[in-house]
Amino acid sequence: MSCTQGLRHERHEEGHTLTLEEFAEFEQVAEDLAEQRWIFAKTMPENPHEYTLRKLWQDDAAFVRAVEYIRQFGYRTRFRGRPYTQLNVNEHFYWTMGAPIEKTILINRKRLAPPAPHGVAP
Repeated sequence: MSCTQGLRHERHEEGHTLTLEEFAEFEQVAEDLAEQRWIFAKTMPENPHEYTLRKLWQDDAAFVRAVEYIRQFGYRTRFRGRPYTQLNVNEHFYWTMGAPIEKTILINRKRLAPPAPHGVAP
């Protein structure tokens, strides 16, 4: 079974349908993200999440593709008053810190909250 079977993609623009080319790129980004080494962010125990370092990726072009995809197809949100762009892929959401691509050194991820049972407000 591939890591993209049952893949979920959520984009901030309501009504936008991915083209076949965009979805193929999404599948590749999802696979690249799944193959990386993820490190628990010990300095932020109040916001448990993981990160992967650019320097650990075997293919820098794949890292750049993932960052660009998150930024292009993600949705805007705020954390502690600061804007971020996040992208949901399967059971995680991913984000970067917003630095220019050439200065971006990591990608963060956090597990999505499980959906509330039907009929129960979160």
